[in-house]
Amino acid sequence: MLNLVIGLVIFFGLHSVHIFAPEWRARSMAKNGAVRWRMRFGLISLLAIASIVMGFMQARLAPVWLWNPPMWTHQIASLLVLVSFYFAAAALIPGTKLKAMVGHPFLLAIKLWAFAHLISNGTLADLVLFGGFLVWSIVSFAVARRRDRAAGVEKPEYIGVHMDLAAFVVCIVCWFAMVFFLHKMLIGVSPLV
Repeated sequence: MLNLVIGLVIFFGLHSVHIFAPEWRARSMAKNGAVRWRMRFGLISLLAIASIVMGFMQARLAPVWLWNPPMWTHQIASLLVLVSFYFAAAALIPGTKLKAMVGHPFLLAIKLWAFAHLISNGTLADLVLFGGFLVWSIVSFAVARRRDRAAGVEKPEYIGVHMDLAAFVVCIVCWFAMVFFLHKMLIGVSPLV
């Protein structure tokens, strides 16, 4: 559990710099160069993710059950993850309607993903991992929206329905791959069982 918590603290701290200390981030990037900043950011992120995965896998060996979620929560979680995949695809593909409306759809994707996993899993490690991501994404979204309004940031331009369709196709392909193949292979558990 300690590895999980350390990894989460490092990951959330690192991914909160652009929200809570944007001036310091800009100065550091200017001083050290954007490429060096991104390389360090990526390396530390990978180390944090490795710590999270290692800690979560160790915690799964001796789970501490807090509640036993009913089976129907797995199907609800799969549907919520489908929507979260659409939000993530809409964030990554330029010119989607969702990005133009919301401004930060990737944080909404993380919220839905974390909530879906929280309702369908009942161990302490699940609560720490997915609850941590849920709280972080809620706070990050609120701070980012408030900062954007204060700075007068305009939302990205909506290009057209073809970009929404591209996001939808990416969403469906990724969701099917994850639900029917990758989740079982990577995590060891089928999300539909």
